[in-house]
Amino acid sequence: MKTVKTIEAMRRLVKAARSRGKSIGFVPTMGALHIGHISLIKAAAKKTDFVVVSIFVNPTQFGPTEDFGKYPRPLKADLEICRKAGVDAVFVPAAKEMYGEGKLTWVNVEKLGEPLCGEFRPGHFRGVATVCAKLFNIVMPDIAFFGQKDAQQAVIIKRMVVDLNMPLKIVVCPTVREPDGLAVSSRNQYLSEKERKYAAYLYKSLQKCRQMVAGGVRDSSKIRSQMRRILNNVPSIKIEYISIADAESLEPVKRLGGRVLAAVAVKIGTTRLIDNVLLDAGGK
Repeated sequence: MKTVKTIEAMRRLVKAARSRGKSIGFVPTMGALHIGHISLIKAAAKKTDFVVVSIFVNPTQFGPTEDFGKYPRPLKADLEICRKAGVDAVFVPAAKEMYGEGKLTWVNVEKLGEPLCGEFRPGHFRGVATVCAKLFNIVMPDIAFFGQKDAQQAVIIKRMVVDLNMPLKIVVCPTVREPDGLAVSSRNQYLSEKERKYAAYLYKSLQKCRQMVAGGVRDSSKIRSQMRRILNNVPSIKIEYISIADAESLEPVKRLGGRVLAAVAVKIGTTRLIDNVLLDAGGK
């Protein structure tokens, strides 16, 4: 496994791999790797010949009051996880390497970045889209792999790739969950033991949504009301949003039909958690 820190070195490695007829798989991460990331690496290894993982805590997707400074950076452990998972190359650039001096260019996917998390994290998805565009231009993968847990991010990146005619495919892999249903996340480590138990209620609310849809309920307000009731049973949970939206446009729906995304975002203490499920509600 090669570990590289410069754009030039990363491009050389990929060029050499391509010269040997290898396809390139890419898993962009901010480090603090867990079993969710490992599932993406395994998916990349199945579908491509040369797997690249990036580890870069991207400053442009954090707001001024968010956790950039304390975001976990266990690089040594992350590199060992990558090595054991069979990664071929890890790209670990510094912020100066990625952004240089006096950055002027941004990538902004309009509309899709405004609802859901965009309402509570202004500028976040501009930072995500920009860094992904830069990483795609550096690594030039055939396929890039993302997790369904970050559903809005995945929708935005897929649209960016289509709109900018980028020559790669985006694969979105299923959310990896703990035994009690909590979506695996690097931020889970911020939770106290008691908060960790409360966090399981996110998935319980989504399960309730799934059950109601399976039972024929199509009124979005009725479903969201029941989801809110579950989350409100936990005093420590502060709800940011409960949304049922079109899975592609992310626009909220009043009556469910076709593919919809049920998504929740909450704060437990100082930790912000998100989760979602994709549902097929059939014909409208």
